[in-house]
Amino acid sequence: MSRHRLVRVALTAAALAFLGLFLALPLAAVFAKALERGAGAYADALRDPDARAAVRLTLATAAVAVPLNTLFGLCAAWAAAKFEFRGKRLLMTCMDLPFSVSPVVSGLLFVLLFGARGLFGPYLAAHGVKVLYAFPAIVLATLFVTVPFVARELIPLMEAQGTEEEEAAVTLGASGWQTLWRVTLPNVKWGLLYGVILCNARAMGEFGAVSVVSGHIRGQTTTLPLHVEILYNEYQPVAAFAAASLLALLALVTLALKALVEWKSGETARATRRPA
Repeated sequence: MSRHRLVRVALTAAALAFLGLFLALPLAAVFAKALERGAGAYADALRDPDARAAVRLTLATAAVAVPLNTLFGLCAAWAAAKFEFRGKRLLMTCMDLPFSVSPVVSGLLFVLLFGARGLFGPYLAAHGVKVLYAFPAIVLATLFVTVPFVARELIPLMEAQGTEEEEAAVTLGASGWQTLWRVTLPNVKWGLLYGVILCNARAMGEFGAVSVVSGHIRGQTTTLPLHVEILYNEYQPVAAFAAASLLALLALVTLALKALVEWKSGETARATRRPA
């Protein structure tokens, strides 16, 4: 065996051992603990009204946050990659802010804004509008932590493609919307879908920021990750791991969709490079 092949085999074995120890083994432990008392106890834990409410709230939050961040990410990426304007560096910096700020700190920011003694709290309370410890705060916190995902996937892709096709479309008489729908979007569709998948996974799995602003009102403001924490703290490990298994399944589905999108985008790139 040559030296280079030996090094390659050793590095591959080390990577597989690392993945098995820190990824596959914990996932297997989650499902094993969830099914520890049989499929009946597992099904009962998922049929619990609080568990179903947590699932509904998680899905509702993602249903609001992901489309909004997709729209923002597409607009921000188009502006940053295709145009030069004042404030561009500030826009790029602000988009990276959720990556550099702890989710708990971002949740506290919303408490300072919408709490009883916050900047907008007294005004909202006087008009009967409840933001903190309710669905709006959960959506706002989720929006904040998922802002970068779509934009950061699209900006490098749009920059690599340049502006030649858009300029040609405008020269031929296409409007701005026609250029976006018929030229820009088809070229970035796989990158856009990739960003949406990552954004959705983070939205459903967010814990820190949502924990701060939710109030932990059981059956009302507890998302699935918070529901897992509550059950575990109440010494209900089977029910907690049953709920956690749903998040684990979400992670596996996300990885499968991610791999599919990467494969399809690779196929598209090879097809465009293939000579006629």
